[in-house]
Amino acid sequence: MVHSGKQRAPRNRTIILSEEEHRAYQQRLKRLTGPVTLAEVIDTTICQDVFEVLDWLPSSSVDLLFADSPYNLTKSFNGNTFSEVSLAEYEEWLDTWMSKVTHLLKDTASVYICGDWRSSAAIHRVAEKYLIIRNRITWEREKGRGAKTNWKNSSEDIWFCTVSDGYTFNVEDVKLKRQIIAPYTDDKGQPKDWIDEREGRFRLTHPSNLWTDLTVPFWSMPENTDHPTQKPEKLLAKIILASSNESDVVLDPFLGSGTTSVVARKLGRSYIGVEIDEEYCCIAEKRLDMATQDDSIQGYSNGVFWERNTLAVQKRGQKARSSITPSQPALFPEQGKTPS
Repeated sequence: MVHSGKQRAPRNRTIILSEEEHRAYQQRLKRLTGPVTLAEVIDTTICQDVFEVLDWLPSSSVDLLFADSPYNLTKSFNGNTFSEVSLAEYEEWLDTWMSKVTHLLKDTASVYICGDWRSSAAIHRVAEKYLIIRNRITWEREKGRGAKTNWKNSSEDIWFCTVSDGYTFNVEDVKLKRQIIAPYTDDKGQPKDWIDEREGRFRLTHPSNLWTDLTVPFWSMPENTDHPTQKPEKLLAKIILASSNESDVVLDPFLGSGTTSVVARKLGRSYIGVEIDEEYCCIAEKRLDMATQDDSIQGYSNGVFWERNTLAVQKRGQKARSSITPSQPALFPEQGKTPS
């Protein structure tokens, strides 16, 4: 089991499994033996090697695919090791699964593929064989103390692709709420593209391909698990809100500890997750149960994304909004799904 017996600090909130939970969640996992319909796999966690199941999943059923496959570096995942290979070999490995997922995608589908500076070139070359590349997102992975003989590696890439020119992009659902440092005004002294709220001065900005507002999950965050490459729920929320609509199907062929499925559930989407490691699959199922009780996403509230380290401001804003009467409309209309 994944570090379940490990000594942890009293305030550590990392999600772990008891042996009883493992046995219970194990019964919910799906294992395929042949082709299936969408109804047979929707909102399930498939515990199998992705290369065994891609041919069996239903064609033209997926609206959004998020792939966080192993990067081209030596890394251990619960005892299983992925070893660094040459760039050409890594490109060949990427092609083995990317060529198989194309039949699963709707003509309107979007695809997001994660990587780092070592793997990004290979991802670009393979993705352009099957998809239309729209952009490369770079997000700040602010974690670790740094390097002594090189620049600290504190960013990762996500390649944004589509099947066709007809795709979903809900720009209004993924705006970032930024604090204003220089509050410019017009000739009449009125705020210029910003609003003075009770909790401060803010501007809603359009999303860019540089994301500096994310926090990598760590021990005191309620979404944290022992998975070594877990992505933040906030990162998935941006992608899912932008590139899918409610009830759409989101597929993650390298599910890990379940972040994609969990965020899809929180945001009213359907999901299919594939993960080879049974322990991580069971953690995903536990997190899915937790999501039915609490659909909040750290850094996302009242329909907008907040800059990192503004939790206190968010709480003040929520408190202020709770005192607003019906005759006092909110300054920013709520967009998207508001967590309870």
